[in-house]
Parts: sequence; C-alpha cells; structure tokens
Amino acid sequence: MQHQKSGNQNISPRQLAFIALREVHKGAYADVALDRVLAKADIADSEVGAKMVSDRRLVTELVYGCTRRQRTLDAIVDQLAKKKSHQQPKDLRTILHLGLYQLLYQERIPPSAAVNTTVQLAKENGFAGLAGFVNGLLRQFLRVMEEEVGRTGGGVTGNTDEIFSASPSLSFLTSFLQLPENPVERLGILHSFPDWIIQVWIDQFGVMETEKLCIWMNQTPAIDLRVNPLRADLETVEAALQAAGISCQRLSHLPQALRLLSHPGQIQNLPGFNQGWWSIQDSSAQLVGHFLDPQIKEVVIDSCAAPGGKTTHIAELMQDTGKIWACDRTASRMRKLQENMQRLHLKSIEICIGDSRNLSQFRNSADRVLLDAPCSGLGTLHRHADARWRQTPDSVKELSVLQKELLSHTSTFVKEGGVLVYATCTLHPAENETVIESFLTENPDWKIETPSGNVSFHRYSTSQGWLKIVPHQYDMDGFFIVRLRKTNDSG
Repeated sequence: MQHQKSGNQNISPRQLAFIALREVHKGAYADVALDRVLAKADIADSEVGAKMVSDRRLVTELVYGCTRRQRTLDAIVDQLAKKKSHQQPKDLRTILHLGLYQLLYQERIPPSAAVNTTVQLAKENGFAGLAGFVNGLLRQFLRVMEEEVGRTGGGVTGNTDEIFSASPSLSFLTSFLQLPENPVERLGILHSFPDWIIQVWIDQFGVMETEKLCIWMNQTPAIDLRVNPLRADLETVEAALQAAGISCQRLSHLPQALRLLSHPGQIQNLPGFNQGWWSIQDSSAQLVGHFLDPQIKEVVIDSCAAPGGKTTHIAELMQDTGKIWACDRTASRMRKLQENMQRLHLKSIEICIGDSRNLSQFRNSADRVLLDAPCSGLGTLHRHADARWRQTPDSVKELSVLQKELLSHTSTFVKEGGVLVYATCTLHPAENETVIESFLTENPDWKIETPSGNVSFHRYSTSQGWLKIVPHQYDMDGFFIVRLRKTNDSG
C-alpha cells in the first residue's frame, strides 16, 4: 500500500479519501472536505514530485467519484450483502464504496490492490471484525465482473447501442443489477442520480437523450480558458501552453476560447496566469458575455456577479471602457472578482455589495444588465460531485421565486431601449422557461431579442428565441440564456 507522509504519520491516499468522504456524509461540501484533507496531508501542492501528484489525483478521483456514484454503489451493496446499504454502519458503507468504486470505475488500479487496500481500511478504521465480510463482498463482486468479461470478451454485452458500447462498466451494471422496469428509477440507479432529476430531464428530452446526458454528467469536466484580448491573443497563449507540455484546442464558435486536452496540474502555475493572459471559464459561460454584446463606454450592471467570471469577460469585451457595476449580496464571494480584476489589469469595474432585489440607485441607469441568476446548477452537475444530492424539488421552487423577484427588480435598472440578459446554468424549466414566460406576461413592454454579432448562436437557438445548451449535444455545460429588450419606458 502507498503511504504519504503527513507530519509524523503515514496516511495512504485511500485513507485520506475515506476521511474526506466521512465528512461529506456528515454534510460537508465535497470540494471543501477534499481541500481540507489534502492540505493537512501536505499534498495539495503539485510541485512536490510525481508521487505526490499521483496521490493527489487518486484522492481527488476517489472522493469525487464515490460521492457522484453513491446511489449505484449502494445498489451493488444492496444486491450482494444481507444488510442493505442504509443498514450498514456509515463508515463501513463508505469503505465498501471505496472498494467497489475502484473495481468498477478505475481500470488502472489492479483489482487485487483495490480489494487488499479496502480490507486494510476496514482494519484501520474500527472494522477489523468485519474485514472478512469486506473481503468476501469485494471478491464476490470481482468474480461476477470477471465472469462477465469472459462471457462477452471484454466487458461489453451484445447490446450494440452507442450508449452501452461507450461504457463497459455501464454495460456490466445493466446485466448485473436487478433493475426496475420504470425508466426513471432504472436510470437513477444506473447513473446515480435522484429520481426527481431524471424525471425533469425525461420530460424535456426523452429517455434516450436523458441517458446520454447522464453519461456526460458523470465524466470528468473539461477545463476551458478565456483569453484576455487586452493582454494576449490565442496564438500567444497556445504557444506558451504547448511549450509547457499542455495540449489545447480552439473552440470554433468562440473567439477567445481554448480547451485544455491534457492534465494541467495547478492552474496558477500555467504560463500566462500571473500576467493576466487568460481566465478559467467554461465555453457555455463565455457565450453569455457575447450574447449580452456590451459596447464600449456603456454602463453595464452585472446584478449577481460573484465570483466574477462573466463580469471580467464583459470588461474585456468593452475594452475596459465605460462602467461596469458588479453587484452581489455576499462580500466574501466578491474577493475572487477583486483578485481577478488586479490580475487581468481591469479598471472599469466597480463593486457594489447588496441584494439586487433591494438596490434602488440603479433605476433606469444601465444600457445593459446581466442577471446570471442563482440556480440549482443542474447543467453543471459534473463539476460539483455532491450537487445532485443537495438540490431538491423544494429548493428549486424556492430558487424560482428568487429568480422571478430578481428579474422583476433588475429589469428596472435598464434604460428605455436597453437590454437585459437572463442566464442560468440549470436544465430545469421552472427556473428557465417558466420564469421568462411569467415575466413577459407581466411586462408587455419587454420582448425577446435574438442578437447579431461575431459569435454564431443559431446552433443553440430555440423557436422561442432563447438559447438552450444541452451538454451532451455540444460538449459544454448546460445553460439557458435569453436576451430581453425594453421597448418603452415602464415608468
């Protein structure tokens, strides 16, 4: 077993993952719990050698993977053990998850290492008396997997559908698990999502497209850069990355975007970061700034600005002229924006701390307003391992009320003839279409507008006039974006 030094102790990557997962199951955010254990174990910094980089990646993969896949892993335990997963001691359930996750989803880890290190985890964390049970369950699962590989000649069943041929583990689970006929439950168990999210997606996209969406959401997220044209250009950044051994590609539909194709290590160590050449921003989020289409010397209000990625993009598009008000009710969440303003050398942004539902000083003052509304994030679940378990139908209802209140008030910020862009990173109609339809019904002096410009939006456009980015269709985060124009003064 690999060991990692931490102070006077040797702590294995799997033990660190167990500690983090235990905190997640107590309610901690997965990224916070992970950062905490990595910092304590002194392997948060990737400059300390290949082994530490490898250990860090393993801990990260196990924490995020087990969090993301917990419903599927529970279903395996339910089928193999006499006691259901929810009846197992919580820490033992976590240990079983770690072992099963490695066997099912980690092809680079030898099965014997996955089993033996998991048994060791049980012994080291108060379950020495159940080490035999852990060993037996994992080896039973491994035998079934090996039989399936032998039967199908590589793990893929006779089903030739593209969904299954792309994922041997999914093909195996489909034959191994006793799955319900109901497509909502079946997809929820296979892909590890709560039933209510599956239902929301099936209602919009159908069963086949929902399954493809689930598979996409369980992939490791891509990292996209947005080049700052005030400090660099695509060619300069491309050359610098390639010289550092980082491969990347341009995204044809976005003029400032580069997608990293290899593991970059610590982001702040990449060339051009300190010089303000680029920012991290997913390509879907970059679309929002272009859709707003801010012009030089305008007054623009970003009404829910934190952490500020879209704010800085607006400033870059305006060539750092005019005035951009970045509003948010949480001062601590604006620190990242302030840091990036300095790093990117931007001067046109002013920060306003306050709830945009209560701000009165901006009435009829802005040429353009961006409302990047707080949302359930159902379009970015691949980036937040635990988000699928945190959101609920009730939280979506609360968010839709907040979104309608924000839209109603921030629309008063817009001058006659001005523009408001409403955007979310969710795929829930209650937060998107319903919010906009309600607003337009109550405000007949506003209309949906399809912009022109140097970015083509037609591929994402709907007949209603808004953009709807379905992740697996475009290999981008899920987003909803609509542009509204104020046709006359509403008072």
